[in-house]
Amino acid sequence: MAKKLVVGITQGDGNGIGYEVIIKALADERMLDLCTPVIYGSSKIFGFYKKQIHNIEQINTNVISSAKDVHQKRVNIVNCLPENVFVEPGQPTPESAKSAMTSLERAVQDIKDGYIDVLVTAPINKRAMVGEGFGYTGHTEYLEKEFGVDEVAMIMVCDQLKVGVVTGHIPLKNVCENITTEKILKKLRLMKAALQRDFGIDAPKIAVLGLNPHCGDGGLLGDEEQQIILPAVKAANEEGIMAFGPYSPDGFFGLGNYSKYDAVLAMYHDQGLTPFKALAFEEGVNYTAGLPIIRTSPDHGTAYEMAGRDLADPRSMISAIYTAIDIYNRRADYDDLVENRMTIKMPDTEIKPRGGRIIE
Repeated sequence: MAKKLVVGITQGDGNGIGYEVIIKALADERMLDLCTPVIYGSSKIFGFYKKQIHNIEQINTNVISSAKDVHQKRVNIVNCLPENVFVEPGQPTPESAKSAMTSLERAVQDIKDGYIDVLVTAPINKRAMVGEGFGYTGHTEYLEKEFGVDEVAMIMVCDQLKVGVVTGHIPLKNVCENITTEKILKKLRLMKAALQRDFGIDAPKIAVLGLNPHCGDGGLLGDEEQQIILPAVKAANEEGIMAFGPYSPDGFFGLGNYSKYDAVLAMYHDQGLTPFKALAFEEGVNYTAGLPIIRTSPDHGTAYEMAGRDLADPRSMISAIYTAIDIYNRRADYDDLVENRMTIKMPDTEIKPRGGRIIE
């Protein structure tokens, strides 16, 4: 039987819809059969938002000062914010930004210390947090630095589609200068490894999108496809990564060609996330590949206009929790399989994991 995981959940911006989607996601008692949730935030804020939600039965909570003291059959709340914390639904404030930072920092420390197994992050207001001294443009960049890895990949996932991006939270005017053959190749390596280890796809096929309209139209509208992207695809093929493209994004998504591949690599944020959210906004999940820990998040933002009004849809948060648990279990199974294959030997031959076919 799979281990019952301790799922750490950061509150995000307490003035957005984070608490509402967390409460709705955990309201079903069956969730406690699957995992032990630990919310990093404030029992006071939790109680405030719970009162705003209709048709929620009693949620048994356990208020603790440390994740070491979790109750397996309750929703645990690590009180890591000041007792006099103030809530202003719908308004980004310095206090809500600082609280989001504190929640994230405490959860990251706990997963480093082994008190929680996976991390699920509720939405933050990036601008407000940067204004209060948060030196990163998002969760992804913060976690990359905290865990000391050279490269990570933001991958949006759902049952029918997985989309990664080469460039993430940077201005559109800076995209071209940040797209290189080597960077594309690094993202493809990360995506292949994640698809195999975390999603159980033995030989993943990855479609690569172009940058310019109509993939540059033979150089008329730009030459990045020929000079940068195509060489990356060819280099990936030589490494045994089944990468294809580049493809023109409008036709690729418009014709449903994404269904022929296990994942898609877009060149920049909105090129990949716009079609993804159009197809799977309610149940999409943001996953960070390349980290030694497992982190997921809903695919939506703080949605201040909905905060405190019982309007937020919890399905993406529910999917984020399920996805984190599934990845943890798949990763454990994959690692066991690889270890067993490395130790089982035939005469003069070591059994190794089967690789994918190289596409020329």
